[in-house]
Amino acid sequence: MGHDNLTIETHDRISAINAADWDSCACPETSDGGRPLDPFTTHRFLAALEDSGSVGMGTGWQPLYLSVKSEAKIIACAPMYAKSHSQGEYIFDHAFADAYMRAGGRYYPKLQIAVPFTPATGRRLLVAPEAKGVGDRALIKGAVSVMEDHHLSSLHVTFCTVDEVAAHADANLLPRKTQQFHWHNQDYQNFDDFLVALSSRKRKNIRKERTEAQNFGGEIVLLTGDQIEPHHWDAFWEFYQDTGARKWGQPYLTRRFFDIAHETLRHDMLLALAMRAGQPVAGALNFIGRETLYGRYWGCVEDHPCLHFELCYYQAIDWAIAQGLSRVEAGAQGGHKLARGYLPVETYSLHAMREPSFSRAVAEYLKAEARAMEEDIEILTSYGPFRKTAVEEQE
Repeated sequence: MGHDNLTIETHDRISAINAADWDSCACPETSDGGRPLDPFTTHRFLAALEDSGSVGMGTGWQPLYLSVKSEAKIIACAPMYAKSHSQGEYIFDHAFADAYMRAGGRYYPKLQIAVPFTPATGRRLLVAPEAKGVGDRALIKGAVSVMEDHHLSSLHVTFCTVDEVAAHADANLLPRKTQQFHWHNQDYQNFDDFLVALSSRKRKNIRKERTEAQNFGGEIVLLTGDQIEPHHWDAFWEFYQDTGARKWGQPYLTRRFFDIAHETLRHDMLLALAMRAGQPVAGALNFIGRETLYGRYWGCVEDHPCLHFELCYYQAIDWAIAQGLSRVEAGAQGGHKLARGYLPVETYSLHAMREPSFSRAVAEYLKAEARAMEEDIEILTSYGPFRKTAVEEQE
C-alpha cells in the first residue's frame, strides 16, 4: 500500500481511536486467535488506566496518544503522554532534570512514549505490519514535532525493543541501556529441572525458602480468567496500597483500575494468593503475554518468611514452565532476584533533547553509563546461581 499522504495526529483520549484500529497496530499477532506478545500496549489496558483515573488530569500523565493515518486508515500509533514529573517510569532521568533546571531551563513538562507504571519491555512504536519503517518514522517525526512546537525539554521512549533502538538511535535520538532481572526457560520440564541447573548451595537455599514459605499456615492458589472473582480485588487492593505507600508514597493505580481490569483484563492476568483461614493474606499479580509472564505487583497484610519469594518468583517460574513460556520478567530493580535464578539483562530507551548543547552532554553521560552497565551485568552474571556449564549454555 502507498504511504505518500500521511496524517499525524494526537488524541487526548484513547476512546478517540477505535480499539480494533489501535490493536491492529499494537498486537497484529493476535489475528491467529492467540495472546498479544504483551497486553500492556493493547487498547483495553491503556483504556483501563485512563478510565480509572490512574492517568489523566492531576496524575502527571496527560494522554497525547499518537496516530498515523494513510488514506484514512490508521497504520501506526503510540502511547504518548505529557509528563509533569518523572515518577512511574522506572528508567530514571532525575539527573537530566536536575542538570537542566540548574542551567536555568524548564524540564517539565516533557514527552514520554511509554506504558505508565509498567517497566516491561515491548514495542512502543506500534506499526501495522504492512507499514513497517514508514509508520515508525512518522511516529518519531510526530513526537519530535510536538516536542519542538510546544518548546518541551525532551522526548523519552522507555522500555522499547532493541530493534526500535537500532532503527532510531542517531545523533538526535540517544540510546540508553539499563538493566533488569529476567528468568529464562531452558526447556525445563518442571521446577526440579530448573533446580538441577543451579549450584548445589543455591539449589538447597531455594528448596529451603520454598518449604518455609509453604508452611505459612495456609494454601497458595493461582487464579486466572474467570477463576478471579470481584472480591479478590478487595483483598489485593489492600496489598497494593501497603506496597505502594512504602515504595512510592501513594499508589499509582486507583481502586477503580482493578474493577475495570476485572471486566476487560482478567484473562490477561494471573493472581497468586496466599490464603489463610479462607482469607487472602498476601498476593502477587502477574500479566500474561504470548511468551512471557510479567510480574507486576505484590503486597501482604501479614508477614511470613520467604512468602514474597514464593509468590513473586517461584510460583511464577512454576507456572511459566507449565505453560511453556520462554521467560519471566519480574519487574524493575532487585539484586535479590539474582540468587533465585533471575539473571541481569539489558533494557533500552531512546531520548531526544530539544537543546543541542544539552543533548551533547547527555550523549556523553549515556556512553559512560552504558559502559558501566555492561560491566555490571558481566560481573552480576558471574555471581549468578547457575552451575558454570549451565551459564555457558545460557550464553
